[in-house]
Amino acid sequence: MSTDQPQDDDPFGKKPPEDLPPYGGAPGGGPPAGGPHGSGGYGPGPGVGPGPGPGHGGPYGAGGPPPHGGPGNPYGDGFGAADPLAGMPPLASRFKRLLARIIDFLIVFVPVSLIYSAFVWDHWDPSQDNTKNTGLSVLVAIVYFLYEGLMLTARGQTVGKMAMGIRVAMLENGAVPRNAPGWIRAAVYCLPWVVPCCGPLFWLINVLWCAWDKPYQQCIHDKAAKTVVVSAVQ
Repeated sequence: MSTDQPQDDDPFGKKPPEDLPPYGGAPGGGPPAGGPHGSGGYGPGPGVGPGPGPGHGGPYGAGGPPPHGGPGNPYGDGFGAADPLAGMPPLASRFKRLLARIIDFLIVFVPVSLIYSAFVWDHWDPSQDNTKNTGLSVLVAIVYFLYEGLMLTARGQTVGKMAMGIRVAMLENGAVPRNAPGWIRAAVYCLPWVVPCCGPLFWLINVLWCAWDKPYQQCIHDKAAKTVVVSAVQ
């Protein structure tokens, strides 16, 4: 057998012609479609020069990244987005939140104070007896805490919020604040009332916090529970 035949340095026949670009497209082009960044590669067509185009893919496919928050997360994560409120139901107005609080307070305060008065009426002068006044305040705070915690963990609404068409939801995903978040929110709102002197001051700062908080108009009890108050009527 003759040994004069030239040796092929590409025995598998896969060596590309020397005049083709490294990505296999037209000369001067970029990577082909289906490259490392998904369908569309780096340009508007297969192997065509660099630059964004209709086929520009990337890790999210055609069209770029998904909307803020992604599917199934109408509230978004609140970080690194051009519009943190994108996809979120409308925030509840501060006026509706105030009216809801007034309704809830009356629902708790009126029956509790009537029952309390029935037990101590003969020995209580509200204008003079600070001890019994403090006892009523503590009782109202405890009952309000139980009322708010039970209602929020059950449906995200108190009676006042139902009347105003608003609701409390988890900022992360819009869910009802069941279990710990609902109880934390209720505790931070209600229980400071029972702390002498600084308790009422903290409570006032807490409820006013939503007046300047951006972008979610949260009070301190919202931030503690990672909740937000939004419209329940779409």
